[in-house]
Amino acid sequence: MKIEKKFYAILFLLSCTCLCAFGQGAKWNQRFQDYVDKYKDLAIIEMRKYRIPASITLAQGLLESGAGTSTLATEGNNHFGIKCHGWTGRTVYRDDDAQNECFRAYDTPLESFEDHSKFLTSSQRYRSLFQLSSTDYKGWAHGLKACGYATNPQYAYRLIEIIELYQLHQYDKAKNHDLRETRRQGTMTLHPIHIYNKNYYLNARKGDSFKSIAEEIGVSARKLARNNERNRKDVLTEGEIVWLKKKRSSLSKATQKMEDRFYIVKGGESMYDISQRYGIKLKSLYKMNGLTPDYQIKVGDKLRIY
Repeated sequence: MKIEKKFYAILFLLSCTCLCAFGQGAKWNQRFQDYVDKYKDLAIIEMRKYRIPASITLAQGLLESGAGTSTLATEGNNHFGIKCHGWTGRTVYRDDDAQNECFRAYDTPLESFEDHSKFLTSSQRYRSLFQLSSTDYKGWAHGLKACGYATNPQYAYRLIEIIELYQLHQYDKAKNHDLRETRRQGTMTLHPIHIYNKNYYLNARKGDSFKSIAEEIGVSARKLARNNERNRKDVLTEGEIVWLKKKRSSLSKATQKMEDRFYIVKGGESMYDISQRYGIKLKSLYKMNGLTPDYQIKVGDKLRIY
């Protein structure tokens, strides 16, 4: 309780000593709204996993990446301005607080969102934030600044302004069934993104192709098809699962708790269908069942899935 009171006292002092520099207010623009429409489902998923408000994730992404147009975002898929700090993956360099600083780079924007969540949850610096409610976006905004996420003295106010202008706080109250398809201004929204087996997927709609989906999520059609063990020119069927990252070799331990160890083959199913259903690489599914690719599965066959 003393820690919590001390934390709020710090936030209060910050709010008293910093006047908001946005008296005129920012104006709504379509580019920012498109970014929100594209990534809101992913921000909600991250919120459910890590308890970081979806509004904060979206506002930081908008602010740090210029709605996905910054050099860091276009060259390194880094939407949150996270610097290397022991990072062993791909990197990009640009001037920031100092010249030629090292920043993390990712293969897809999805990996950037995921790493942002892990960056906040794994650091002792931001631990106090998780005492706050996931609907307290103002507390989170001031807390991020107080904990040193950014050097701009107006950082918290800029986040709050973005959240309120684009009504991002509505996503902090999203429930399990809020990731369904909706219509906005008479047009269909972008694909809802789902999570399973430590991976992300969406369901293809009528007329979708690997190219159209790849353009939507910001990867190459070739890479997206390869993640699904397909050719980029293959035709997608309505409702088909499309994995956004490489499929795993098996079910994660957390996913195993939700599934039976064996799957009973149904009519019309192939080994590939089952590998897509569970997000498991096709060759791994064959291997764990001691089968070869020339084996033709039959209705009623009992397949091990982990």
